[in-house]
Amino acid sequence: MDRGDPTSLHEQVTTEIRRAITEGEAKPGERLPPARDLAAVLGVNPNTVLKALRELRDEGLVTFGRGRGVTVAGGRRGGRRSWPRLGSWCASLGATATGQRSWPG
Repeated sequence: MDRGDPTSLHEQVTTEIRRAITEGEAKPGERLPPARDLAAVLGVNPNTVLKALRELRDEGLVTFGRGRGVTVAGGRRGGRRSWPRLGSWCASLGATATGQRSWPG
């Protein structure tokens, strides 16, 4: 995330997750990492990620499910996790989770 960018952090997170979905890094039916894990990798507060995820839900790109977490919309329920690809996506942003929970592999 670019803290020097006048765009708010949650808008930057929204844009990056939206891009990952539209470019196929996260496919329909796949679960996204928990907000706290995304936040750790991106170096932002979990509430920032949650706000971004709510916007994406309102756009119809993701769905929230009790006990299922956040899933990319348009696919079957309970799809496999997209963590490895999204971990690569986060790494491509130059983000690391040093000292935080690591991505499942």
